[in-house]
Amino acid sequence: MQKKWMFTAILAWSLLSGFCQTTNRPNVLVIYTDDLGYGDLSCNGATAIATPNIDRLAQNGVNFSNAHATASTCTPSRYSLLSGRYAWRKKGTNILPGDANLVIPTDITTLPKVFQQAGYVTGVVGKWHLGLGNQSPVDWNKEVTPGPREVGFDYSFIFPATADRVPTIFMENQRAIGLEEKDPIAVDYHKAFPGELTGKEHPELLKQPNDPRQGHDGHIVNGIGRIGFMQGGKRSEWTDEELGYVFNNKAVDFIDQSLKSKKPFFLYYAIHNIHVPRMPGTEFKGKSRLGYRGDVILEMDHSVGVVMNALKERGLLKNTIVIFSSDNGPVLNDGYIDQSAEAAATLHHKAAGIYRGGKYSAFEAGTRVPFIVQWPAKVAGGKKSAALVSQIDLMASFAALLNVKLPKGEFTDSRNYLSTLTGQTATHRDYIVEQPANSALCIVKDGWKYLSPSKGPALMGAVNIETGYSPEDQLYDLNKDPGERTNLAAKYPQRVQELKALLEKIKAE
Repeated sequence: MQKKWMFTAILAWSLLSGFCQTTNRPNVLVIYTDDLGYGDLSCNGATAIATPNIDRLAQNGVNFSNAHATASTCTPSRYSLLSGRYAWRKKGTNILPGDANLVIPTDITTLPKVFQQAGYVTGVVGKWHLGLGNQSPVDWNKEVTPGPREVGFDYSFIFPATADRVPTIFMENQRAIGLEEKDPIAVDYHKAFPGELTGKEHPELLKQPNDPRQGHDGHIVNGIGRIGFMQGGKRSEWTDEELGYVFNNKAVDFIDQSLKSKKPFFLYYAIHNIHVPRMPGTEFKGKSRLGYRGDVILEMDHSVGVVMNALKERGLLKNTIVIFSSDNGPVLNDGYIDQSAEAAATLHHKAAGIYRGGKYSAFEAGTRVPFIVQWPAKVAGGKKSAALVSQIDLMASFAALLNVKLPKGEFTDSRNYLSTLTGQTATHRDYIVEQPANSALCIVKDGWKYLSPSKGPALMGAVNIETGYSPEDQLYDLNKDPGERTNLAAKYPQRVQELKALLEKIKAE
């Protein structure tokens, strides 16, 4: 009798334990990479390079082939991801200089604030590039507010902008790390400081040459020229080779701290790779066949593995939603001469896959990015989805999952597509709006894509990317012509007018 009772108790405990694991609020990890193309992953067809850790995510989750960032450049995509609003609705949200002020309003609902309302501890680690403070110039020698905290992050460990822009410093909870009072930081984006060594004046000091057309010939740190000028903060400046290791450690440490708090976590891990300057950790140098760009893809994949292994070791993997994506499409030459384009051509590596364009572009490669969702407790692995999805919908979808009501009087562009994101349905988003570098908007609906007329070069010579800019209407049937080779605007004028009218309606909302 006693044995029977013990067996029943153990069975009940096991069932209850399993029930709790699958019904408790899931942890959420968004891994957001930089400048990664759809075709840069082996799970999406790349053969010149292997990305085993990301491939494992795809094998255990849902791999989307028609997922989009909202813009083909970084700042607006990140703005939309975190705010649930198209960046083109707000002035000043294009690519920001490193000394810009915060562009996300602090009085709106954001993705991290949704998690805070649901009782989560929230954190951001990695690249920020959404501005800091509300005064110009930014005083980097004290706590800079507003910033990630005011947007909804309880913890932050970031660099302010991009690795190729000053200030080249880490900031933890909005304070510069390693700063000495006797050596304060000053930043200028117009002129060099007296006595400052710049890449333009001292190219002999550079270990990575730069393209003079791109402006990476300012402040030198770690033998690499940056955009902008900086003085002071010598002990605060990082070296490029350490970035991946430091951010990995901080991401794992945040997960550990969340365990101590006994709260579920939301972590936005904005990996700095594979943005220029591509200077991988030394152990990754020369490990790929695609030059430094390939090496930093390997390092980025390694970072994914580090964090995923940490989740597994802590027993958190089953009930953690992991979303992996990129802020925009690929670029091979973007200011530094590192033979990325030559290596890709030799090995026939197509960073954008079958799609036309790349970073900055109005064509599909600008915003069609890798997008993988894994949630072992709820989502069957090994799925592929061709559903049209947008990163802008994360806010409303997670609000629905967590029963957080978005304010009725507060307009957002975010919509609830939770069932699509978790692979339960193949429901397409009604439409998506894409924003190229020149902000001449494009709209995709029912497989048809309309590109607004705009001014600008058809080819960005410095980066060798087709822009899609044209003074004429453009219309493409993405179902039959995913490479956007045949403009059908003249053949289907009524469809052009329908998409034009819809785009104008959306802009007027």
